[in-house]
Amino acid sequence: FEKGNVPVNKGRKGFCAPGSEKGHFPKGNRPHTWRGAGHERIDRREGYVMMIVDEPNPWTGAATRPVFKHRWLWEQQSGPLPEGHVLKCLGEKSNPDPSNWVAIPRAMLPRLNGRFGRDFDNAPPELKQTILKIAQLEHEAREAKRKKKDKRK
Repeated sequence: FEKGNVPVNKGRKGFCAPGSEKGHFPKGNRPHTWRGAGHERIDRREGYVMMIVDEPNPWTGAATRPVFKHRWLWEQQSGPLPEGHVLKCLGEKSNPDPSNWVAIPRAMLPRLNGRFGRDFDNAPPELKQTILKIAQLEHEAREAKRKKKDKRK
């Protein structure tokens, strides 16, 4: 294009048959992908249950927002999750019952699933409690050692 050239479509909104614009987006219609509050689905990547709750989304301003069902139910029963903690599943990930989840410090995650962890997620259900207790014991020992070292300084 040479400088000063005027585009052919300048001033036009786009082509559509004259008079058809008034039927494009009638009021009250919803897209076919709309899901209201209470809708649940299973996350394909991780297997957690996601649900839509009737709370304003702080990031988009929408009237509803998606949340993990296990976390939402756990917070309804036990209050907000403490800072630096995560919920760890004791059984199956698709079971959102709060008794199936436990709040653990984020620092314990490498002891459960890391490179030298114990493969907690793939362990048989009867071993999960034992693996979790061992990781908690190691975590507490490490924290006590760190606090003792910090006191000496």
